[in-house]
Amino acid sequence: MSIPNEALQKLAREIEGQALAAQQQIAIARTQMAGKQREQRLTKLTLSELSSLPDDTVVYEGVGKMFSSLPVTDLRKKLDSQTKDIESDVDKLSKRLIYLETTHKNSRDHIEQMLRKG
Repeated sequence: MSIPNEALQKLAREIEGQALAAQQQIAIARTQMAGKQREQRLTKLTLSELSSLPDDTVVYEGVGKMFSSLPVTDLRKKLDSQTKDIESDVDKLSKRLIYLETTHKNSRDHIEQMLRKG
């Protein structure tokens, strides 16, 4: 049983739309992932710089347009927490990226199959 040409064209357009949407989402996810990885590197660099300071040192943290003083140990805890959150975000983004790449590949494969059959 053969599928009419109009139905094949409509199906191909829908699949092509899904492939384009997945491709755009892939670009967005990669950009977000690069930003999170950059943030992660900066946080780790800050932690390594803080490790050379004694525990009784007072450091300053930017809060809007002003600075607030806090002990090094508090800042280390805060940065450790940020590092864990960023690692979690990067993991979620990498899983999303894998899903989107698979969706894009499957869409392309479906279009190729339709062209071979049609």
